[in-house]
Amino acid sequence: MSAPVKMYCTAVCPYCMMAERLLASKGITQIEKIRVDLDPQQRELMMQQTGRRTVPQIYVGDTHVGGFDDLSALDRAGKLDPLLQA
Repeated sequence: MSAPVKMYCTAVCPYCMMAERLLASKGITQIEKIRVDLDPQQRELMMQQTGRRTVPQIYVGDTHVGGFDDLSALDRAGKLDPLLQA
C-alpha cells in the first residue's frame, strides 16, 4: 500500500509530465491531479498551502514534497521510496 499522491498541475507542463513518469517508475499509478489551469481558485489554494506559484506542487500523503526538482532530488537521495511506502 502506497501513500496517496496529489499533484497540482497544468495540461502542458513538461515538469508535471516528468514528475508523473518518475512516480510511475515507482509503481504509483493513482495520482490525484488538480488542474490549476482549469480552476484559478485551486491555484490560489495551492499558493496559500505551499508558498509557491509554479507547478507541479506534489504531496505524498501529508508531506509537501515540492516540485519536480525536489521530487527528483528526494529520489536520488534514496528518500522517495520510504516516503511513498508510508
